[in-house]
Amino acid sequence: MATPTDPLLNLMTRAEALLARLESVLPHPLTAPDWAAAIAFRYRKRGGSGWIEPVRHVAPIRLASLVEVGPQKERLLRNTEQFVAGRGANNVLLTGARGTGKSSLIKAVLNEFAPQGLRLIEVDKADLVDLPDIVDLVAERAEKFIVFCDDLSFDEGEAGYKALKSILDGSVSQSSDNVLIYATSNRRHLLPEYMKENLSYQHTEDGEVHPGEGVEEKISLSERFGLWVSFYPFSQDEYLAIAAQWLRGLGVSDALIKESRQESLVWALERGSRSGRVAFQFAKDYSARHAA
Repeated sequence: MATPTDPLLNLMTRAEALLARLESVLPHPLTAPDWAAAIAFRYRKRGGSGWIEPVRHVAPIRLASLVEVGPQKERLLRNTEQFVAGRGANNVLLTGARGTGKSSLIKAVLNEFAPQGLRLIEVDKADLVDLPDIVDLVAERAEKFIVFCDDLSFDEGEAGYKALKSILDGSVSQSSDNVLIYATSNRRHLLPEYMKENLSYQHTEDGEVHPGEGVEEKISLSERFGLWVSFYPFSQDEYLAIAAQWLRGLGVSDALIKESRQESLVWALERGSRSGRVAFQFAKDYSARHAA
């Protein structure tokens, strides 16, 4: 038999269920992960709430595995060494041809300096609007943090552009001394450029050429990175050297590596690229087919 309180209980039950659903979608303050769980972390976001999760299996790539990028390796290594030692260091933009080792070099540098307290947090460009919260979260930590943005580029009006620009430029809430931004991109200026923008250039009487305001804005974000590291397409000999290095690391004998040269060139021709990524993909396939 129904009691007079049944409608009230029903209403309270429904209200509690509604509150539970609202709580699941409302933003929550960013909380610290277990920093001892890994050397690399990812920033994730769902339903307005973000969190940092450990990367349990970090790519074991080492600096010695990366060949034909000596000058780039030296510059990034020196900058990161200065950063870990508490000396002056710059935010870094690595740009150039795809598959030439930009991301791999950052991962190798992480593995090199992790024993000295270097950590990495990977942030997707869509989540860069939360970059100030991430910086605040790690500001008091003893470790040094690289915020890693892979394949970075922006379309007009993206919110993450302004957040990144503020951190790089040193706004009122500037980046902490224990945080650097390392970003990779296939294009140096990070924003799309159009032929019509050439019309905004101004020519002065003394022969100088000055870009218009729109062009200046597109260049300005890249200029806020203190260090630019450029990568270039590999020659055939460089590609072969990279493929041989990967094969050697996968346990392939020198005799088989020598025999693989023609196959590796055909592999690159079929892929339309002589990049380091293509060389690694060939090495994985070839070593598997010739495993003892």
